[in-house]
Parts: sequence; structure tokens; C-alpha cells
Amino acid sequence: MRTAKLGLISAIALAAVAPTLASSAEAVAATDLNIRSGPGPQFNLVGVIPGGEQTGVDGCLAELSWCKVMYDGVEGWSYSDYLAVGVEEQAVVLTTRPATVDIKTITYENTAETQSDQNTGAAVGATLGALTAVAVGGPIGGIIAGGILGGAAGSAAVEPTTETVTYVETNPVDTVYLDGEVVVGAGLPTEVTTYELPQPDLRYVSINGQTVLVNAETGVIVQVLR
Repeated sequence: MRTAKLGLISAIALAAVAPTLASSAEAVAATDLNIRSGPGPQFNLVGVIPGGEQTGVDGCLAELSWCKVMYDGVEGWSYSDYLAVGVEEQAVVLTTRPATVDIKTITYENTAETQSDQNTGAAVGATLGALTAVAVGGPIGGIIAGGILGGAAGSAAVEPTTETVTYVETNPVDTVYLDGEVVVGAGLPTEVTTYELPQPDLRYVSINGQTVLVNAETGVIVQVLR
């Protein structure tokens, strides 16, 4: 498995207009958002919060952009740059930890992982260093103000053909780990190598343990293959 110390950047611009959201320990997923077994891209996926759905937030880590959440009976960790809370009738990214929203600061204790999982996590953590946040408010403002809150942000911009899906399944590639979380609309750093597909307008790569399809020209993620 190869790793890379690269930053996952958002391709979605900040906008000023946003709907009212409840100021509480509840947050709204700005796009289809992974729930992982631990606070980092190396941890297994245990669920997904659909874009526009509300999730409970038990608390967030003090120095990293990860919060412990519960959605539809599934507990785990989600990346807070893609969780929105309401502050003065505007949606605010949870990573900013707004003072008017009661979000506890919690710690992470790894008591359930196997030794193999611990070794993998240590190796990835050493490669990545500290997780870094997407620009404050960037993904939240653009998605909500753009009128696509409610699931559309997680929809595929380009539908892959059966031939493309089969090609990806039969030609797996090594995962590259990036700071941040894998979501539709995020852009890959130019240093990331992507791979050709039968559809010339698409390429593919494995990011943080998930295969994604990207726009061949822009490097923006158009679909996460789950």
C-alpha cells in the first residue's frame, strides 16, 4: 500500500446565503458523507450520511476536523468540514466550532482495533502528519447556497458505463491517502496519479480506501464508487 502526504482540496466555492439550521448538537451533512470507524482516512467505512440529512453529534476532537456522530443507528466518525450547523440563520461549517453551538470536545480511545489495524493507522498517520481542514466554510456555503442541499451534492455528475465499472473492478490500484474526506465535488491535487478508463472523459483512482471517478480534465471527483 502506498501513501502520499497530500491535501484534499475543495472545488466548491463559499457563498454568503444559507438556510436556517437548528443551533444544537445536531448537524446537517452538506453532501453524502462517510462515517468511519475512527477519526481518520485510514479507518474503515461503517456508514454514510446522505446529503441533506441531519445527524447527531456527540462531540469533536480538539485539534482535528473529525466529530463523533450517530446516524440511523450507526455510530462513528465524520469529517467536520462537511457538517453544517446553524448560527444566526446561516449555515456554518462545524470545524469552526462556533461558540453558540453546544459541541463537546472529546478524545478518541482506540480500544476495538486489532494490532494490524493499529499498525496501519500508525503508518498512515506518520505519513500524513496532522489532518488539515478545507478552507473555512468553503464546502458548506457553496453546496447549501447552490440549492443542492438534500442529496444532489452526492449524486454522480457523469454516469459510468457498465464497461467502465467492470474495468475498475478488474483493475484495482493502490490507495493514496489524503488529508480530508472523499466527497463528490472535491478536487485532487495535481500530484495524484489517476488512471485511464474506457470513457475518455473520466479517470479513476483510489483515495482513502475508496475508488473514485474523476473528471479527466479538472481532476474533480464526480462519483464515489461505494
